[in-house]
Order: sequence, then structure tokens, then C-alpha cells
Amino acid sequence: MLETLAELYPDAHCELNFRNPFELLIATILSAQSTDRQVNIVTKSLFSKYPTPEDFLPLTEEELAEEIRGLGLYRNKSKNILATCRILVQQYGGQVPKKRSQLEALPGVGRKTANVVLSNAFDVPALAVDTHVQRVANRLALADSDNPLETERQLTKRIPRKDWTLTHHRLIWHGRRVCAARNPKCHQCDLLPLCWHGKNQVGDQTH
Repeated sequence: MLETLAELYPDAHCELNFRNPFELLIATILSAQSTDRQVNIVTKSLFSKYPTPEDFLPLTEEELAEEIRGLGLYRNKSKNILATCRILVQQYGGQVPKKRSQLEALPGVGRKTANVVLSNAFDVPALAVDTHVQRVANRLALADSDNPLETERQLTKRIPRKDWTLTHHRLIWHGRRVCAARNPKCHQCDLLPLCWHGKNQVGDQTH
């Protein structure tokens, strides 16, 4: 399965636009219940106006909320981002910390966001489980859990550590391009011979 995914998506990468760890951190916080495409539209303007944590601090929650209004949960995200920027400036000299525990202590940063930042900004092997990874991994029986933390544990146990980050991207790309939540393209999927879910779907459609 992993070899097939690698062949299907040789260029798989993070689809959030970022130039440094800070931009990736903010973009990932913004990505909750929003598409990467929506986030990239918002951050293009946002990061040109406010490129550093220090630049965010003069903003009120209402002002930042207006800047990110096109995204889901924008008021809550505004509050968390300003609180995070304050901590980055006061405790870390405006830099994003490289330790998981420090990242997860930031407002609006959970395990998934920390994994995205660690793996994509700092090249630390990590496997973030978002809705696409959760769905595809379980459909392929690479994991068997409806809990993201347990899914991550099962995946990192089965997949070589050096492949965690790329597998994360490949599973996301497969989820976006083929293995959609509704109406997955099982007939077109190269993983169909290995996929119990796909075989059931195709079998159901032929009866």
C-alpha cells in the first residue's frame, strides 16, 4: 500500500503556503474546519501585512477576526492566534519552539498542529492525523480506530519512522483526490485490490 501511495503521489507535500515556521504555525491553526485553499487566500494578505509575531500584537481580537473572516471559527482563531503570538514574543524571542510540549502549550495548538509544524518546518518525523488521514487509514485498514490519537499510534507503529511525514502527505492527497468522504472513486483507485472498504463499495454497486 505504501509503495503504491508513493508511486501515485511522488510530489506529495504540505499544501498550506508558508515561508517559515511561524507562517506554518499560523496557517495550521487557521486550517481547522477550513480548506487549505481558503487558508492560502487569507494568509497571502495576512502574512504580507503581519510577517512576524510582533506585528500581530497591536491588533485587537476584532481587527484580526476581520482579517480572517472568510474562515470557519474565525473569532476563536483570532483570540488563539493573538495569545500565541504574545507567548512567542514573551517566552521564545519571537521564534516558534521546536519541542512538542512547548508547541502543544500554545493556544489553539493541539497534537495535529504540533505534528504538522514539527514535520514540515523542522524536519522532525511526525504523522499528523487530520480527517483525511483518519478516513483513508481506516478504509485501507492501516489503522482501526475512530480516535485520531490511537490512529496515529497504530500508523507510527506500522510505518517506518523515516516515512511518517511523507505518508501523512500521501494519505491526505489520496483523501482529497480519490478517497473522498462521500462518493469515493473506488473504481478508479489503484489501491482497490488491497482495500476492504473499496471492495465492499464496488461489490455493493454491482448488485
